[in-house]
Amino acid sequence: MYMNQTIESYLQPGKRVHLVGIGGVSMRPLGLVLKGMGVVVTGSDMNASASTRELEEAGISVAIGHRVENIEGVACVIRTAAAHNDNPEIAAARANGIPVFERAQAWGQIMKSYKNAICISGTHGKTTTTSMMTHILMEAKADPTVMIGGYLPLLHAGHRVGHGDTIVLESCEYCDSFLNFFPTIAVVLNVEADHLDYFDDLADVQDSFHKFAQLATRGVISNGDDVHTVEAMAGIDHITFGLTEGNRITAKNVSPDWRHFDVVCDGEYYCHLDMGVLGKHNALNALGAAGAAWLMGIDGEAVARGIASFHGAGRRMEFKGNYRDAEIFDDYAHHPDEVKATIDSIRASMPGRRLVLAFQPHTYTRTHALFEDFIRELSKADVLVLAEIYAARERNTIGISSADLANQIPDAIYCPTLPQVTEVLSNVIRPGDMVITMGAGDIFRAGEALLK
Repeated sequence: MYMNQTIESYLQPGKRVHLVGIGGVSMRPLGLVLKGMGVVVTGSDMNASASTRELEEAGISVAIGHRVENIEGVACVIRTAAAHNDNPEIAAARANGIPVFERAQAWGQIMKSYKNAICISGTHGKTTTTSMMTHILMEAKADPTVMIGGYLPLLHAGHRVGHGDTIVLESCEYCDSFLNFFPTIAVVLNVEADHLDYFDDLADVQDSFHKFAQLATRGVISNGDDVHTVEAMAGIDHITFGLTEGNRITAKNVSPDWRHFDVVCDGEYYCHLDMGVLGKHNALNALGAAGAAWLMGIDGEAVARGIASFHGAGRRMEFKGNYRDAEIFDDYAHHPDEVKATIDSIRASMPGRRLVLAFQPHTYTRTHALFEDFIRELSKADVLVLAEIYAARERNTIGISSADLANQIPDAIYCPTLPQVTEVLSNVIRPGDMVITMGAGDIFRAGEALLK
């Protein structure tokens, strides 16, 4: 149900809009952007946090706890995906005929007012590439508005409210949310079978990305090296990027570690990139960002400066500290392909290092659907510690556990709780180890506890 044609009348100066779950990673910037547009914004969240304090300091009233009285007098309600129909505020709004919109619908309406709306999509790499694009736009003095699904040190946040004519957003396929968007340029990094609690199969995911690409009014930049993306873009006029011949945007003179290369667009030199992040996957991410910048007409030198200044987003191979002469990193990878990309980049750039991996699967449906793939990729760690599955939005109706993975991977260590993960890590770590806490849940707490 896409209701962008009706939400426009509610996102107007003087109208009061209530955001359920306003402290969330993309709800917080939404509230700030709406307030900047003159909309009267209120919100609610289950817990007080740095996010809710920031909103209150900006003049937005935030209620802690979801109660019916919080929505009295509002024109409409906008909800995060975690707020379901049994939420007291959602239920009351529906009962009283107050329109309830999804977060993505609001972002879609907002981006219609920008000359340039750059939407970064893909099963993997969205946060990193949106962050790269933000660095480029800042170097180009574009004064962009930004929405990232993670923390970017450059912004000291995951968002930015700019005053230029450009907005860049991380654009997620889950529940077809990016189909509410109005991109001028759509970037498609890759397409894999994921979110199978919503999509039927890979073909269903590809169909969603195809529809998303059709929304772009100026152009589509897509990964020509990824067969699933190529299939998804069939019939759409698009510009491909990749590390192989035949792509309109490609890399030349590539260093062995993939960090240094020339970007060539339509056969002509565009810029030279010196990356501050590792891995072939990040070289592809950088090409996707560079391709969008090229299509926008941004000078190649700004692209080079932007990429050189980027050293990773929060929870993307983020260095956390040293423990007994071992380095502790944290990474958001939660799909087998992401696990593979991270491990491969470590093996290529730091050969000989022992890899200790503490992995927390994310959602029961993903673990079940990709069980064999997880076994294959997780087995590549020298020492594997498995935390229990992070439920996120789900209930365990499947009856699956990380213990099932541990039973299939020789010498894997299963830990039902995060404190046990921390204890095991403290016992197995040796000097010189590369230690990674990995997953989209709260596994990072295990590494932080270790460092404390």
